[in-house]
Amino acid sequence: MIKLLRIEFKKILTYKVFWILVGLYFLFLASGILLAEFIINSNIESMNRRLPIPLPRVNLYFFPWIWQNIAFFATLRYMLILPATVIMILVTNEFTFKTVRQNVINGMGRAEIITSKMLIILLFSVIMTLFYAIGTIILGISNTADVTPGLILQNISFIPGFFVTMLTFLVYALFFAFLLRNTGLAIAIFTLYTFIVEPILYYFLKSPLVFENNISPYLPVNAVLRVTEYPSLQVLKMVSGIDLQTTVTWETALLPVGYAALMLVIIYRVMAKRDL
Repeated sequence: MIKLLRIEFKKILTYKVFWILVGLYFLFLASGILLAEFIINSNIESMNRRLPIPLPRVNLYFFPWIWQNIAFFATLRYMLILPATVIMILVTNEFTFKTVRQNVINGMGRAEIITSKMLIILLFSVIMTLFYAIGTIILGISNTADVTPGLILQNISFIPGFFVTMLTFLVYALFFAFLLRNTGLAIAIFTLYTFIVEPILYYFLKSPLVFENNISPYLPVNAVLRVTEYPSLQVLKMVSGIDLQTTVTWETALLPVGYAALMLVIIYRVMAKRDL
């Protein structure tokens, strides 16, 4: 395992595009999280000019709800697409530059090639989860009066929820990359499916044109995004009437994990049969 990680690190340490994309992701992530409260309150102020009863301003950064709020904004599909793109580039470049074939000639098994990429995904997900946890604690303590350990730990289930979201979404990207093997094609089809095809399918399945069903929440990308479904905003409940999520449940977390496991099985089978 350590040997596989060393091989992967040798490939990416001098790969400028990888570090540029990772840097952009961290920049967009931090900017999006820090600007989220300002953007939401600006919209509320705009709405209040037309409402007889003004809506209250929101505060995203206080315990215990900061865990949920930061996890939600950090796992929007617009945020997750950047690390997914990084993974697809890393994988497809192996086929473009024939390094997969060279690795096999040098004695690396096909299963080891997939495992090495999964180790990178796992490591990246762990690092991002630590970044999320540490950043949330610092931001929450700075914006919460009378902080206690119990208050900080109250909604801590969103930490493993964030990890599951990051890990499974990147496995989805890995799936497209291994199956398509072309950088532009993999990124284009994955982005098209994530932002256009599945959202259209989601609303089509909920429309009166289709027999009554509850399939939409179980679509692959939607299953990932449902791990942290809503930010904890009372104004959201007031406007839409939805019941706000209070914790990450095993049921919502296991579904995307199941999809990811199925995709890995398909990848292993395809890699075992395809020419490199």
